[in-house]
Amino acid sequence: MLYRQAGIRHTDYAADRALFPIPADRIAIAALLALALLAPVLFSSLAVSSYLTPWLIWVSATLGLNLIIGWAGQFHFGYAAVMGIGAYTAVHAFKAGVPWEIAVVAGGLMATVIGVVFAFAALRVKGLYLALSTLALQFVMDWVISHVPAISGGVGATLQAPAMRLLGQRIDSEVALYYVALAWALLVTLFMLNLRRSALGRALVAVREKDYAAAVIGVQAFRYKLVAFATSSFIGGVSGAVLIFCFYHAVTPEQFAVNVSIELLAMVIVGGLASIIGSWLGAGFILLAPGQIHSLIAWGAQQLGVEIGVETLAHLPHAFYGALIIGFLLLEPMGLGKLYGNVRNYLMVWPFGYARK
Repeated sequence: MLYRQAGIRHTDYAADRALFPIPADRIAIAALLALALLAPVLFSSLAVSSYLTPWLIWVSATLGLNLIIGWAGQFHFGYAAVMGIGAYTAVHAFKAGVPWEIAVVAGGLMATVIGVVFAFAALRVKGLYLALSTLALQFVMDWVISHVPAISGGVGATLQAPAMRLLGQRIDSEVALYYVALAWALLVTLFMLNLRRSALGRALVAVREKDYAAAVIGVQAFRYKLVAFATSSFIGGVSGAVLIFCFYHAVTPEQFAVNVSIELLAMVIVGGLASIIGSWLGAGFILLAPGQIHSLIAWGAQQLGVEIGVETLAHLPHAFYGALIIGFLLLEPMGLGKLYGNVRNYLMVWPFGYARK
């Protein structure tokens, strides 16, 4: 019954190149989509607004960063700045009377333009030099956003985001905002699934593996690197705008500081480079694990009658959290996505395990 490849004949290329050629995968995807659509009914309002909605938005941003790091093989340490550009642009455009849908796209386009401008200089170098170049983007945008009153209102100022209006309808309920975040996450995921099997995706992988060899076979490495930066920046800009309108409802420079770029990088690495399911798992782990570990430690101490100081309780979860990250990476350096792949490959032919030997 669990022989998941039973009945798959691989008799034509179209069926073999389908997104989900195995029926069991299609059933699992349908079940997950049903769960996502019914989440506001199955989970509490607090869980939907505080956990599920931000998780979906950060998944979108993680997928965008994974495109440039995992698929194109280019370091990017300033992705939070890209999200911030999109967020501020979309809020200002929406407050100026631009329809919300166009304002969000404008945020993505502005992030694309600035990201590509920095990419022209950054892509002249490689490795750690490229990492420092993208980190310069983060620091430059941090300074500009903080010190230009026309953008942020000045140092320490908060720019309030008006209530979202989608297709002319006011969207302010937690359930509606959740569905907007879900729609964007699914759209980015579908794009990445199709990118993986497209000519562009194969060219990016060729550039990632060896750009000189890619150039020999006719792949213009610099051009495809720019395309990767542009596409990744657009996804990041729109994700930053969606994050503000669906979750924060106000934008400040601190929301897109360098520590956010580091967290996004951790989501990609823990989830797995060039792994779509890994981006979902990595974003969930980095975003949700600290709070859950904190609650678990507090509950365990209460059950055991152990007195833990407030300061210790505040820092102890971070120690466990860091240990979990190290443990995951030692167990599988390719991330949580590879762990999922290992389990899936085992179950693919279970109980006929000898079939892969």
